Amino acid sequence: MYYKAKALHELGIEIIMHCFKYGREESEELEKICSKVFYYKRFSGIQYHLSSKPYIVATRSNKQLLHNLRKDSYPILFEGLHSTYFIDHPAMEGRIKIVRAHNVEHDYYTNLANIETEYYKKVFFKREAKKLKKYEHVLKLADFLLAISKNDTVYFENLYSTTLNISAFHQNNTVKINEGKGDYALYHGNLSVAENIYAAEFLVNNVFNDINYPLIIAGKNPSKYLIEEINKYDHIDLMTNLSDHEISELIQNAQINILPTFQKTGLKLKLLASLYLGRHCIVNENMVENTGLEDLCIIKNTAADMKESILKYKDITFTENDILKRKEILETDFSNKTNAEKIVQYCLKK
Repeated sequence: MYYKAKALHELGIEIIMHCFKYGREESEELEKICSKVFYYKRFSGIQYHLSSKPYIVATRSNKQLLHNLRKDSYPILFEGLHSTYFIDHPAMEGRIKIVRAHNVEHDYYTNLANIETEYYKKVFFKREAKKLKKYEHVLKLADFLLAISKNDTVYFENLYSTTLNISAFHQNNTVKINEGKGDYALYHGNLSVAENIYAAEFLVNNVFNDINYPLIIAGKNPSKYLIEEINKYDHIDLMTNLSDHEISELIQNAQINILPTFQKTGLKLKLLASLYLGRHCIVNENMVENTGLEDLCIIKNTAADMKESILKYKDITFTENDILKRKEILETDFSNKTNAEKIVQYCLKK
């Protein structure tokens, strides 16, 4: 979201930012690209679990947000279905309303429930998925939906208003890949998220368990169980709570970035980072299908096929021609500037 705001700012668009504060400090960086920044408390408590609206929506019902939105008549870009609590309020009538759809949210939460092992979290995700599916109809009030992947675009355009496929915004403006070879494979992601924990455990126990090639797993807040599984293998290392710069360096220096996912939703920012910065990228179909990035990845779905590819590509130099192929696709179809221009052209100048 920051890089979307930054790209719009660089096109001369004035931005008034409204954000919910829970766990992060106020940002000086936002002040540099926004004319105003408002912060709101996100609510919590049992009453929001009992609401007919999804918890992720109901907890963002701060009336001060509505008060501030009513001070002007500018277009509103709602970041995610979870930010749309006031989209059906009478005060929003006549406003240009744009919703950035991060996922088909009820599918995303259903998948979270399927891979969650903790009982109460599983129940929460299942209930939230049902509420999100019922609540999703508010999207008919949007003038435009901005879908993040081609699959999501197909889903939304069959149900709601004008839908545009606008890829994820990200921190990379240019491809910065090192030629040559590295000497390890890398998996990175937030290791407190069930989806990433599952993928990391899959790599540890099913892919790198019996091939002697170094794997680094990098991410924040790993579970005790994942730490124990990694400690069984001398050639697998865990690096935790790194800075963005340190993660970028790991991606650039790896010989292979390996990114399986068992959630077929949206477009993963870590995939874009790995393609902009890293050498060979091994993924499964769930990670890359219908993203436009298929030709830049080595697609393998089984543990056996991933092992075979690791042993093959660990010795293959990444060349200047490989880098040029990445640039042709990434710096055109996935350019922040190009995608910001689409938002301005189709939405903000309606």
